[in-house]
Amino acid sequence: MSEVVLAYSGGLDTSVCIPLLKEHYGFDRVITVLVDVGQPRWDIERGNQRAEKLADEHYVIDARDEFVNNYLFPINKSERFL
Repeated sequence: MSEVVLAYSGGLDTSVCIPLLKEHYGFDRVITVLVDVGQPRWDIERGNQRAEKLADEHYVIDARDEFVNNYLFPINKSERFL
């Protein structure tokens, strides 16, 4: 059984990728992963709803704290010294 993991946004482009991966590339299972970095809640919910219909398995990773602390705060600190 062949599986593939797709970084998934829930938008049209990544939603179309799911059947393409199965029909044209021969994957038996498509597992989607949506990463929450603080986008609007409706964006996450839309992605979850679409993934439930299209994907064989779906995960959401809550990366909000990591994104803010490790990427946004350091950018803000470095801008003060420019």
